[in-house]
Amino acid sequence: MDATVTKRWLLARLYEPEQTIVDCRFTLGKPEAGRESYEQEHIPGAVYLDLEHDLSSPVGEHGGRHPLPDPQVLAARLAKLGIGNGSRIVAYDDESGMNAARLWWLLRYLGHENVFILEGGFSAWKAEKFPVTDHQPVRVPSSFEPKVQPQMLADVNEVRRISELSAAAAVPASSSALPVLIDSRAHERYLGLEETLDKKAGHIPGAVNFFWKNTQNTDGSVKSAEQLQEHFAGLDKDAEIIVYCGSGVTACPNVLALEKAGYKNVRLYPGSWSDWISYEGNPIATGEEEKS
Repeated sequence: MDATVTKRWLLARLYEPEQTIVDCRFTLGKPEAGRESYEQEHIPGAVYLDLEHDLSSPVGEHGGRHPLPDPQVLAARLAKLGIGNGSRIVAYDDESGMNAARLWWLLRYLGHENVFILEGGFSAWKAEKFPVTDHQPVRVPSSFEPKVQPQMLADVNEVRRISELSAAAAVPASSSALPVLIDSRAHERYLGLEETLDKKAGHIPGAVNFFWKNTQNTDGSVKSAEQLQEHFAGLDKDAEIIVYCGSGVTACPNVLALEKAGYKNVRLYPGSWSDWISYEGNPIATGEEEKS
């Protein structure tokens, strides 16, 4: 099954007991807005997980603006909400799926594959006049035993290695001869022309830019496998691919899209750009990457 589900698919299964719906709405710069929106109205039965309090750990010297949560801490939080190893999870947000994709990726990182993202998010659900409520469900705690998948991660040392390989070879980072670094941010941020969230502008040397929102249709659904194959044309499907963004959140929709397009060796650099620039010795590139 695809990693996303339609609104009508969810409506038909709204009250199935093995399912937990998770509201992941969050607004950068307004940390309370997501929970306040949830308390006002949400999809019936939904519980709430906060990007910064639940789906990230506290910010430190390194690790970026949204460091990965401790697996045991997240597992305990999930269990408290009644999410167990046998649960089916459907996540949604109102931010084009980026926070829902963070939860989708994290659950798979904990070894839980039965997780999906609602296409279009909450506003699209409400626009269809599907049910909403302000009632917060009472959940019976469950048991969630994480089975961490470390192969899904790339750390700063691996990213340095790939960046140096690209620079030494002087060939496009998308060449089949090399591993690939994908920058998921808007093109202006990749080029270093603007930066409103992090202290330094630019990108990791050798990275190519595929803006995460370009993997979606105008209605918020993820493009078809064929469309995504065309979008990522030029990338070797057997290549090692590491995806990053500003803080490891908007890279997750790109991971989802790459996997849907048939790329098998895709990993996330969770600290992303905000972690990369926390190391003084790491180089920064601006402008377009030179192609030989």
